Amino acid sequence: MINLTITEALKKLKSREISATELARAHIARIEKYGTELNCYITTTPERALSDAANADKHYADGTARALDGIPIGMKDLFATRGIRTTAASKMLENFVPEYESTVSQKFIDSGSVLLGKTNLDEFAMGTFSKTSYFGAPINPWQRTRKLTAGGSSGGSTSAVASGLAMGATGTDTGGSIRFPASITGLVGVKPTYGLCSRWGCVAFASSLDTPGPIARTVNDAALMLSVMTGHDDKDSTSSYHSFDFDGELKPILNTGKKIRVGVVKEFANVDVSPDMKRVMDARIADLKSNGAEIVEVSIPNILDALAAYYIIAPAEASSNLARYDGMRYGLRVEGSDLVDTYKKTRAAGFGDEVQRRLIIGTAVLSSESYDVYFMQAARVRRLIANAFNSAFQNCDFIICPSGANTALPLDSDLTPLEYYALDLFTVAMNLAGIPAVSVPAGLAENGLPLGVQVVAPMFHDMDMMRMARHIEQFANIDNRPTIIMGE
Repeated sequence: MINLTITEALKKLKSREISATELARAHIARIEKYGTELNCYITTTPERALSDAANADKHYADGTARALDGIPIGMKDLFATRGIRTTAASKMLENFVPEYESTVSQKFIDSGSVLLGKTNLDEFAMGTFSKTSYFGAPINPWQRTRKLTAGGSSGGSTSAVASGLAMGATGTDTGGSIRFPASITGLVGVKPTYGLCSRWGCVAFASSLDTPGPIARTVNDAALMLSVMTGHDDKDSTSSYHSFDFDGELKPILNTGKKIRVGVVKEFANVDVSPDMKRVMDARIADLKSNGAEIVEVSIPNILDALAAYYIIAPAEASSNLARYDGMRYGLRVEGSDLVDTYKKTRAAGFGDEVQRRLIIGTAVLSSESYDVYFMQAARVRRLIANAFNSAFQNCDFIICPSGANTALPLDSDLTPLEYYALDLFTVAMNLAGIPAVSVPAGLAENGLPLGVQVVAPMFHDMDMMRMARHIEQFANIDNRPTIIMGE
């Protein structure tokens, strides 16, 4: 049962070939076997999972099964879950148990999914390897003995899905935090159009960039999850009225008689990527051409400036959002000699080094002497990038580019903060522009590790994007079954 995709499992559940309880028990047993080694969960909820599964079995028995009834998932520990610890992987919220449910997690409850637990991540989603987690980093299951990164910030979710400790999981993508970890763990990771999924009840990092999305083994599975996650939410002022209506099958977009133009970004041509990544990109572009797509060069003139703009805008918004963690209302409190001293001691003890680094940067760029020089300049670059994407999509239907420069790196890689930030080069621009992008398994490197490429589309063309991603998935034909990955 561990090797089943969500799509396959739903068919077997509907035919009563397997039960939701059997499926839940299989995943709980696997968490017990591998959970400590992979460190992909912060909190597990086996009793809740069995209760959810029992309810799903009742629905299948009386013919009232819902969209994801009985499907075991992991929930990134950034989404508030009523009565279940929600930590954001931080000491600041180590013991926080919310009395409310995030919109995304409530949608999964309403769909009948089975909650296995809360997955690990970078502290407050700030990082690239999930190494900033107060609870330690999750492990990439593809080569466990080497202790490779599962990526960040949604590294716990990707580790869990790739290893079969969940059939799907939620993530959040602020600058690539779904797509990069999905790429290096051989999974599909979707950053939907900004506003398509509600942010309400999701611990905020950078509010104008944060985008919830699904992580799954196949494009079809990711589409199923995304269809559950979307929909307007009155509690989120940035929530869109668009939805993602999916009937269970992604229809082909190539070889249908319609001319499809796929853009490659001119400015990425001289960016260093590994020989493996170049080979995989060339192969997938050749596949597209042989299936009738026209490959065109497009220009996003400021796209290489996106990284600098992102690391001004995101810390600035984080500085504002994380000001609420002051030890007064909830979370960690360290008593000081007076109010200001309590603030200082609480935040010094509660936040890790990377969070503190970004708060300092963010506060600095928002200061009166730096606001115009840094923050407003970054905002102008952001607008230029968004406009350039709009212009590019006048000449193409999709853009294809790497999800990252290379395969998964060792967790103990000795990188500077700036080198970590540079790993986001291929992903941050899409967040600045608010457009959808999906990372799809595109090939294997010579070392046997997976590589992903991105399909990027105009705003609210998420369905067409997923249809194109399905083609690339079929071209690559990677075997990402959990038992294969874990060497069983």
